[in-house]
Amino acid sequence: MPSSPPLRVIQWATGAVGRYSLRSLITRPEFELAGVFVYDPAKAGKDAGQIVALPETGVVCTDDVDRVLALDADCVLHTPLPASYFGNDHASDVETICALLASGKNVITTTGFVHPRCYGPGVVERLEAACRAGGTSLHGTGINPGFISDLLPLALTGLSSRIDHIYVRETSDFRGHPSRQIVVDLYGFTRSAKDYTTAVRPFRAFQRALFTESVQFVADALGVTLDEVEESDEFETSQEEFEIAAGTVRPGTVCASRWTFSGLVRGRPFMTVECVYKADATRVRRWTAPGSAIHIEGVPEIMVSLEEISHGLSGAAAHAVNAIAAVCAAPPGIRTLLDLPLATGRGTVRLA
Repeated sequence: MPSSPPLRVIQWATGAVGRYSLRSLITRPEFELAGVFVYDPAKAGKDAGQIVALPETGVVCTDDVDRVLALDADCVLHTPLPASYFGNDHASDVETICALLASGKNVITTTGFVHPRCYGPGVVERLEAACRAGGTSLHGTGINPGFISDLLPLALTGLSSRIDHIYVRETSDFRGHPSRQIVVDLYGFTRSAKDYTTAVRPFRAFQRALFTESVQFVADALGVTLDEVEESDEFETSQEEFEIAAGTVRPGTVCASRWTFSGLVRGRPFMTVECVYKADATRVRRWTAPGSAIHIEGVPEIMVSLEEISHGLSGAAAHAVNAIAAVCAAPPGIRTLLDLPLATGRGTVRLA
């Protein structure tokens, strides 16, 4: 029986997550790299292999959106920093995704959209209309949200006869993260407390939108109607000077933050997601150590802990790449993780 031809995939953006997924698209035989869109003009005109230190592929990176839209491809891996990271409305991401969908390409994005109905019926209808026009599907995924704060808790609730509260916690260590744009500009580490309070406003809006999607998704899947999603955050300043990959943390500057998102029903939390970010977990003792935990209070009581995922960005990229075949095979429309088969590491096993 002849094997299926490789799926033609476009990589959209080659930042921290995009470089991991681009490497997979180049090296895995079930995919054929159809194109690469870049935001950095210095990358335009380079061979895709150069971006990830691999041999030349013959695919040249471009910053021309129209050229990408005109390409023949089965799927686009859309992995830029979300527009809301920079204080912009998510409408620009919606516009890009709709254009890709309408051009006949399925889209897998890591910018959110795990549960697009959180953005209201207007956004949902725009996305669905684009899917109808292109005969395509949209899937939002990642590692958190997309796995830790939604897929895993939902899977564990299959063991429950009664659920009282769902708690999810993730603690991340940023000491090795090289991007100042993410570590300093977005998360606010190395900034003074005053500068942090001002600079973090766009990030707060993004965080709230992202984790509201997760909490609302789990609630909807379990038939729970939320009254609201409550958000709170706090930060810690350093008592000493130390170096991280993205810069220098000095005494009195921000070195950690803790964010909590709670889906409330009649004033009581149905689900709580806690996210802790540390500039260097070996230097910041407050709050929990790196890793993730899920606690489902009820019958039975379920507690699951994950030690730190050493390369979280690669996990986010892999989860998107491993969903490509299922999304390409899915009927047109918005396809959440409940609409698709479980994404597994099929094709990635290396025993030698």
